[in-house]
Amino acid sequence: MAVERGSAFLLKVGDGAQVPAFATVAGLRTTQLSVKGEAVVVTTKDSGGWRQLLSGAGVRSVSVSGAGVFTGSAAEARIKGNALSGVLDDYRLSFESGDSMTGRFLVTRLDYAGDFNGERSYTLSLESSGPVVAA
Repeated sequence: MAVERGSAFLLKVGDGAQVPAFATVAGLRTTQLSVKGEAVVVTTKDSGGWRQLLSGAGVRSVSVSGAGVFTGSAAEARIKGNALSGVLDDYRLSFESGDSMTGRFLVTRLDYAGDFNGERSYTLSLESSGPVVAA
């Protein structure tokens, strides 16, 4: 696998259509993705003292976080609306290689900040609901 630029790791939000068109969330400086899976332990006395896990079991989830400079884009406004109303929306993470991950996410946190002599910035956190599909 080739080295990829972090600036090409983009977060995109859908437009609410049945087959969504995605718009890049402008102003992001950092984007982070975490894939989590709960382990289901099936260890018994016959396991010889070694832990055994059940393959394919447990709850899987994807968390996304980002931080950037507020630009007032339509995508930022959509995320703000989603955060205030608590609704799920379609999001896509795209990578320089052309790979992507798409799923429904809930905005679990949206913070704005600004210093008197600096730009307005924001941080956000998203949690998946349902399957996240890699393409």
